Amino acid sequence: MEIGERPWGKYYVLEDEKTHKVKRIEVNPDQRLSYQFHYHRSEVWTVVSGEALVILDGKEHNLQSGDVIKIPQGAKHRIKNPGKELLVFIEVQYGSYFGEDDIIRLQDDYARE
Repeated sequence: MEIGERPWGKYYVLEDEKTHKVKRIEVNPDQRLSYQFHYHRSEVWTVVSGEALVILDGKEHNLQSGDVIKIPQGAKHRIKNPGKELLVFIEVQYGSYFGEDDIIRLQDDYARE
């Protein structure tokens, strides 16, 4: 299983197929992923535990356990854990390419390219 350590937490690749990729993503309290978009994929996020603040094309969405949000291909997005507990969500990616180099970062708290 591929595991990715990041400054904001970590992810686990649960499934990696030609048509889709599934990740379990853990975001530490008061951390957030970069504001980004993708050329080759859309995503569906399901919150498993914790709370999430999602920015999707400039609009804020507060999510709790069991909530689902769709991220269309090309949409600018980020997720933050505003809570005091670990945020866990499942990300299902659909599209033609799922490489980490299809993350186009527009803003990043950790100065990553």
